[in-house]
Order: sequence, then structure tokens, then C-alpha cells
Amino acid sequence: MIASALRRLYNSASDITKPLSPRLTKFKLHPPKSVEVEFSDGTSFNLSAEFLRVQSPAADSKIRSVGGEKVIFGRRHVGIMSAEQIGNYGVRILFDDLHKTGIFTWDYLHHLGANKFSLMRNYIKTLKRHGLSRDPRVKK
Repeated sequence: MIASALRRLYNSASDITKPLSPRLTKFKLHPPKSVEVEFSDGTSFNLSAEFLRVQSPAADSKIRSVGGEKVIFGRRHVGIMSAEQIGNYGVRILFDDLHKTGIFTWDYLHHLGANKFSLMRNYIKTLKRHGLSRDPRVKK
């Protein structure tokens, strides 16, 4: 019984030291449309510029707050201009709408890739709920 309790304690303590997600093994920019990432567990994801832009972890002046909800709209055709590695943990992506303040950590990129379809579906539902569009507004 004591051995079993010690084993559970050891296993839970070792879980604390495990990385949140697999280690990044490849980051390839495909400007202006996407980023390709691969991880040590064999997963790979192709993340579109629009998806990365609307999921950016930074606050931005081009965000519309609707009922306290962060809503970025009109970014269907946004492009990626460049990317800059930040330390050993992430990358800053410069988009052609000049947004560049978000740092995408490797863990966050893995999260985005693993949840890409549900996150995009929720984003589109949010736009519809607020009467907004993925397409940019036409200037008159």
C-alpha cells in the first residue's frame, strides 16, 4: 500500500516536469499563406495566415470587443511577411496588416494545430453571431 502511494506520488511529480507539449522539430514559413510546424511526437500542422492572425495571443487595436468578447474580423486575405524566433520558446510573426506584437510559443502553436478545426469553427460561429465577416470591409 505504501509502495503504491509512493509510485502515485512519484508519477504525479514527474508529470510536473514534463513539457506541456512535444518539442518543436521544424518551423517552415510559406509566405504569405501559411506556417508549417512539426513536433517530436510526429504531429505536423499547416496553419494558415488567417488562422494565426485571429488566434494571435497579443492585444491589438484592430480587435472589436463585442459584449466583452475579443472578435477579430476581416482577415480572410491577411498574409505573413516574416517571422522572427524569440529565444528558444517561440516566434513573432509579422502579418501584412502590420500586426506583430504576438509571440507564438511552441506550446501555443501545438495547441493551435491540435485544435485547429474546432477553433476555426468557433471563430466562424462568433463572427456570424455578431454579424461580422472573414472578408475585409469594402471601402467606399
